[in-house]
Amino acid sequence: MPSADEASTSTAPAPTFKSLGLIDPLLEAIAQLNYTSPSDIQKAALPHALEGRDIIGVASTGSGKTAAFALPILQKLWEEPKGLFACVLAPTRELAFQISQQFESLGAAMGVRCATIIGGVDLVSQQVALAKRPHIVVATPGRLQEHLEKTKGFSLRSLKFLVFDEADRLLDLDFGPMIDKILKLIPKERTTYLFSATMTTKVAKLQRASLSNPVRVEVSEKYSTVSTLLQYYLFIPLSQKDVHLIYIANTLAQHSIIIFTRTVHDAQRVSIMLRTLGFAAIPLHGQMSQSSRLGSLAKFKSGGRRILVATDVASRGLDIPSVDVVINYDVPTHSKDYIHRVGRTARAGRSGKAITLVTQYDVELIQRIEKVTGKQMETWPIDAEEVALLRERVDEAGRVATNEMKEQSMNKPGRKRRREDGGGRDDVDRDDDVVEAGMPKKKSKGRR
Repeated sequence: MPSADEASTSTAPAPTFKSLGLIDPLLEAIAQLNYTSPSDIQKAALPHALEGRDIIGVASTGSGKTAAFALPILQKLWEEPKGLFACVLAPTRELAFQISQQFESLGAAMGVRCATIIGGVDLVSQQVALAKRPHIVVATPGRLQEHLEKTKGFSLRSLKFLVFDEADRLLDLDFGPMIDKILKLIPKERTTYLFSATMTTKVAKLQRASLSNPVRVEVSEKYSTVSTLLQYYLFIPLSQKDVHLIYIANTLAQHSIIIFTRTVHDAQRVSIMLRTLGFAAIPLHGQMSQSSRLGSLAKFKSGGRRILVATDVASRGLDIPSVDVVINYDVPTHSKDYIHRVGRTARAGRSGKAITLVTQYDVELIQRIEKVTGKQMETWPIDAEEVALLRERVDEAGRVATNEMKEQSMNKPGRKRRREDGGGRDDVDRDDDVVEAGMPKKKSKGRR
């Protein structure tokens, strides 16, 4: 019989990327990216994926799941190099760009070529990129379907891998009919990975329709926030939201901050108001052009802007390092949206703060969030005199923002007509911020 001391030291060593069976070119790339050890989802998924099994991965954002599906695809590509080898479907354009960048980083030693196929970008340049037969296509569903149906000479008939990333979000945004059409245009004999933060009934239906004898790996626990996140709330009248937001931004002026709003209108208005008051703020929402959205992200990531004012476009999937504070200007309708939002800070073991502005209409929502996370928020301290001193300047900045937005809308004569026409399919790739915020969709009325 071994002694207690001997028994305690005889546990199996923790798996490494090498022990999981990855090839040298991938191990080199992993070392260059400073990945020290596999994350839980990578440890769970990689052995099955390298055996060639279909995978259902249930894991929260920030858990390392992109590498969990990218590494086995790249390993198989090394053994069988060919164009149009894998396709990844993502719900938002920014996430598609991020996935492409990760594939290119991990496949750097192999010379992997990726094409990012999303709305808001010139169709012809994408057709040229697809004609060069990239190894990996990362796409939003609407634009991919358009290319499959209209781009001469492009097909995915030789596709070996299909990945649904953030599948719950793909289906929440009503991409279902497009995904059905895409599935009819790609080979049934393929390997499929489905990654999702939650297993909804829609995701289960998609799983049955597109996966063959899959292995399910689940590492996400019940909705929760990380222990390094400090959570606060501020209970205020609705009419005083703006002045208290500016007070908090003033108090935390040296920090990088993401402010989440429910609507595009508020994201735009709050960012103008902050800039009027001298804060380095920039907006990010679904009605901006694609180049503007990427520009906003790049400026915030590089530290050129300290404050990003965003809708839920920025709440999932995006890995923005070193966010110190998340402020919920609006309380999200769904608790899981709160968890995704505050998950933008306190990442990779760092600490962070989340502050939620709560009005008299939000009490039930905040109680529901506390019940789901199992954590009570603390009150954010304020100095009432300082808030009162700010009131006049903030009201004036609010008027400036409102007037500027009226001028912007008047200078866009073609916008109303495009909306009445229902827009093109490209509009479907634009993230519907109202849907993402958990608000009911407006039914379009028939127009003469």
